[in-house]
Amino acid sequence: MYIVIVGGGNVGFYLAKTLCQTSHEVLLMEKDRSTHRLIAEQLGEVVMQGDGCEVRLLEDAGVERADVVVAATGDDEDNLVICQMAKMKFNVPRTIARVNNPRNEALFHRLGIDATVSSTKIIYNLIEQEIETNEVIPLAALKRGNIEIVDIEIGSGSPVLNKVVNSVGLPAGALIMAVIRDDAAMLPTADTKYELGDSVIAVVTADLEHDLRDIFSEPVG
Repeated sequence: MYIVIVGGGNVGFYLAKTLCQTSHEVLLMEKDRSTHRLIAEQLGEVVMQGDGCEVRLLEDAGVERADVVVAATGDDEDNLVICQMAKMKFNVPRTIARVNNPRNEALFHRLGIDATVSSTKIIYNLIEQEIETNEVIPLAALKRGNIEIVDIEIGSGSPVLNKVVNSVGLPAGALIMAVIRDDAAMLPTADTKYELGDSVIAVVTADLEHDLRDIFSEPVG
């Protein structure tokens, strides 16, 4: 499967990095030259510099043969344009858009985008389902703040494997929101043990995201 990701922020970068570890063919497009350079140093030739809103550059990226296009920029308008061009001009079978403002989700679907991902909506749904009132993170603060949602899978070499939640130190302000196990989400307690294959959903300030991932991820090398 050939997957084109537009937007080299945290979402696009980690998605591309994860997919590069599979059998899929991946291309990540980032328009900012300095960001592109930094990402290319880590991911290599799968990173392309360019604006995903430009038809010519999408052609250069081979979007006409893509199975999936993911628009993961921080701008909803750009993500909509990218997915619409992929769908209507290049006949890409599946388009996925990051939606930064949840109010835009309905519009994206009406305009033919196959799937949308809204970080704010994910947190909202978790809050509505099970978190008690005195534990709720104000959504307005999340929208205005510099908060990232992180999804980390517990692999066989993870330092936290078989450890309980309260024994694992986190960066200041980081919060474990949910653990996905056997396709079911649960809110962890202090005694919940991290198991192989768990997906940990956490929120953390953007500047500490790498520190959080280092705690959970298998050491490289």
